[in-house]
Amino acid sequence: MITLLDLLRRTEAWLAQRGVPQPRLDAERLIATVLGTNRLQLYLMYDRPMADEELDALRPLVKRRGEREPIGWLMSTVGFHDIELAVHPGVLVPRPDTEALVEAVRAAIGPVPGPGEADPDARCFLADVGCGSGAIGLALAAADPRVRVFAIDLSDAAIACTKDNVARLGLADRVAVLKGPMLLPVPEARPIDWVVSNPPYIPSDDLLQLEPEVRDHEPRLALDGGPDGLAVYRALVPAARARARAGLAVEIGHDQGPAVRALFEAAGFVDLKVLGDLAGRDRVVIGRIPNPSSGS
Repeated sequence: MITLLDLLRRTEAWLAQRGVPQPRLDAERLIATVLGTNRLQLYLMYDRPMADEELDALRPLVKRRGEREPIGWLMSTVGFHDIELAVHPGVLVPRPDTEALVEAVRAAIGPVPGPGEADPDARCFLADVGCGSGAIGLALAAADPRVRVFAIDLSDAAIACTKDNVARLGLADRVAVLKGPMLLPVPEARPIDWVVSNPPYIPSDDLLQLEPEVRDHEPRLALDGGPDGLAVYRALVPAARARARAGLAVEIGHDQGPAVRALFEAAGFVDLKVLGDLAGRDRVVIGRIPNPSSGS
């Protein structure tokens, strides 16, 4: 009978032959998913014999990974910020870089007040445009009980995935999942304080240069930003300026800071910041709605 360590070595070698970038890591992730455990626990189980039904469950996952299907689609959940998300096939897998956007919005909203420090009924309404798996809006809602989210997408797969994650995280009382373009699904009578988004920002001609996981599998709708990568920003920035009461925060490509900042300026946002990710690359542009009472 094959042991876990034997299986891990064989799986790693098979994935490496097919060009998977991190074959050992992915082998560990897939085996841990089948066993319902985490990668660290595998190191305590190397001598464990693998049952036939476990091998049967693992084989199709390994085959799909060898075909360069995104690892996030094959695992039960993916960690993002402080939450665990299901990521269905057909939906963009959340990236760690996007956590910089979550942190920027949290800082802009301000710390969660302690008991007696603020109105316990205070609310902050967020519109997460192009929500995908729901990662941004749900991470913000999970971190701050004041946050109410309109999670918006055009994709049926994204809508289904976000609804799944809302239920998993027990946030149905604070998150509405809506289908449609930009901010149009949110009724005009509903307030929106912050608009947040990780829009498609890859220039169309650059898509063919991406890794197979992205190029051949992840949805083009979530990736293709038009000829220069800025098509969605040109529509989203003025739409957010017209609806938001507090501000707009977006993820950007590493070389798009100046161009996206200029779009914010042209729309009349103030207090603009271009913020970096953990690698120090430009990743977020955030700006506020001017305060009419101060003239700025």
